[in-house]
Amino acid sequence: MSVQAWTYSLVGITFGIYILIAFFSRAKSTSGFYVAGQGVPAFANGMATGADWMSAASFISLAGLISFMGWTGAMYLMGWTGGFVLLAFLLAPYLRKYGKFTTSEFIGDRYYSQTARLVAAVCTIFISFTYVAGQMRGVGVVFSRFLEVPVDVGVVIGMSLVFLYATFGGMRGITYTQVAQYVVLIVAYLIPAAAISWKMTGSPIPQIGFGGTIQEGANAGQFLLETLDHLHRELGLPAYTAAYVPGKRGIVDVFAITLALMVGTAGLPHVLIRFYTVRTARAARWSAVWALLFISLLYTTAPAVAGFARVNLIQSLNGVAYENAPDWFKSWEVTGLVQFEDKNSDGLIDYEGEASSNELKVDRDIMVLANPEIANLPAWVVALVAAGGLAAALSTAAGLLLVIASAVSHDLGKKMFAPKMSEKRELRTARISAGAAVLVAGLLGIYPPAYVAEVVAFAFGLAASSFFPVLVLGIFSKRVTKEGAISGMLVGILFTTAYIIYFRFLEPTAGPDEWFLGISPQGIGAVGMVLNFSIAGLVSLVTPAPPRSVQELVEEIRLPREGR
Repeated sequence: MSVQAWTYSLVGITFGIYILIAFFSRAKSTSGFYVAGQGVPAFANGMATGADWMSAASFISLAGLISFMGWTGAMYLMGWTGGFVLLAFLLAPYLRKYGKFTTSEFIGDRYYSQTARLVAAVCTIFISFTYVAGQMRGVGVVFSRFLEVPVDVGVVIGMSLVFLYATFGGMRGITYTQVAQYVVLIVAYLIPAAAISWKMTGSPIPQIGFGGTIQEGANAGQFLLETLDHLHRELGLPAYTAAYVPGKRGIVDVFAITLALMVGTAGLPHVLIRFYTVRTARAARWSAVWALLFISLLYTTAPAVAGFARVNLIQSLNGVAYENAPDWFKSWEVTGLVQFEDKNSDGLIDYEGEASSNELKVDRDIMVLANPEIANLPAWVVALVAAGGLAAALSTAAGLLLVIASAVSHDLGKKMFAPKMSEKRELRTARISAGAAVLVAGLLGIYPPAYVAEVVAFAFGLAASSFFPVLVLGIFSKRVTKEGAISGMLVGILFTTAYIIYFRFLEPTAGPDEWFLGISPQGIGAVGMVLNFSIAGLVSLVTPAPPRSVQELVEEIRLPREGR
C-alpha cells in the first residue's frame, strides 16, 4: 500500500474511534460538559492531560525547533516540563479542593469581584484562541502532505472533527477521547524514533542512540553530536551543541523564554481545568505526577528525533543535484513547506548558513512528519506519524475550545449576565459557543501568525503574565485585594500583548539590540509576570484588605483535609 492509502486507513480508523468515544461518553449535564462530572480517575486524567498538553507544538514542532536551534532548543524542554512541577505543588490540588468549574470562577470568588471574573474570562478566551491557532495550523500541515489536499482544506477537515466531539461530548467525551489520542500519538512518536535510532546508531532506544555513534556512511564510528557539529561548521552555521555564541540566542533571552514557558504552563486555562475533573485534591496532585510521566516519554525522545532528522536532512540534500533529489523532497515540495531556489544556476541544492547563498528553505514544522520518509521507513510508519500528529493537534484543540465555551457560557453567561439561566439553556449555550469557537479557530489556522511552536510560545507568555501570579497570590496570600489582582492581570497581559504585536508584526526585523534587555517576544511573558506580581502587591498594600470571609476561604483551601 502507498503512503496515502495507509494514511487514509489509519486516520479513518482513529477518527472513527474518537467519534465513537465522544458519542458514548457525551455530556448530559453542565457538570459533565465542563468538568466530566468530577469523577475521572487520576491515571486516566494524567493520560488525558498528557494528550491535552502535548499539542501540535510538542509532537510536530518541538523536535523541528531543536533540530534547527541545537542546544538552545533545550529551553522548550525545560520550560514545558518544569511547569508541571509548579502545577503539582502550587496550583492543582488547591484549585481542585475549591471545587468549582473554571479558573475564572475561582478568581472571581477569591477576589470578590465580578470585574476580576470578567478580566479573567476575557484573558482565558484571548489566550486560548492564540494557542488554538497553532493547533489548527498543525492539522493543516499534516493533511496537506499526507492526504494531498491544500492546507486550508486540511484545517476545515480538522474543524469538522473537533466540532463533532467537542460540542456533543463536552469534557466527559473529550477526556476519554484524549486518553485514546495519547496512546495514538505516543506510539506514533516512539516507533519511528526507535526504528531510526536502530538504523543510524544500532540502539533501539533513541535516548541512548542520541549519545551513540553512527553505524554507516562517511561518518561511521563518529558520535552523532560530533557529526552534527561538523556538518554545521561545513555549512557556516554555529556548532549544534554550542551555547550563547554568535548566531544563537543570548543567555538572558534563553532564561526568559524558559521561565515564561514554565510559569505559562502552570497558568494555561485548558491545562488547569483538567484538574477540576478528578474526585479529590489528592487525585489532582497524582494527575500531575502521571501527566509528567506520560509527557516525559515524548520529551526525552524529542532531542534524539531532532538530531536524527538534522543529520539525515543535511546528508540527503546538501550538494545533491535537484533532478536527483529524493522522493520525500519532491512530495513535500508540492505543499510549499520545502522550497528550492537555484540562485547560482548550477542545478545543485546548496544548503548554507548565509541567507544570501542558501538555496533551501525548510519549514521547521515538517521535520517530525518527514523524518520517517527521509530515513526510508515503511509506508505504514509514515502514515502512523500522520495519525499521531493529528491526534496531538486535535486533542489540544478540543480542550482549548471547551475552555472558550466554558468562559462564554458559564463565566460570562451564567455567572455575570444571565444568573437565572437554566442548566439546559446553559448547556445549549456552551455547545453553541464551542461551535462558534471552532469557526474562529479555523480562520486562525488558515492565517497563522507564525510557526506552530512560536504561536504556542506566545500563548504561554500571555498565560504567564496574566493568570499565574493572581492564582499563586490568591492561594498563598490573604492580603491581596481585588484591586491588586485586576491591576496586575491587566498590566501583565497588556504589556506582553503590546510587546509581542510590536516586535512580531510591526517591527519583525528588530533584533536583540532593540529588544528590552535582549528578551525576544517569546520570552517577554516572564517580564509581564514580574510586572503582574509587582503591581498586584503594591496596589494591595494601599487598598482595603479583603473581607474576612475571603481570608477564611484562603485558609480553608490550604488545609490538608478535603474541605468544601
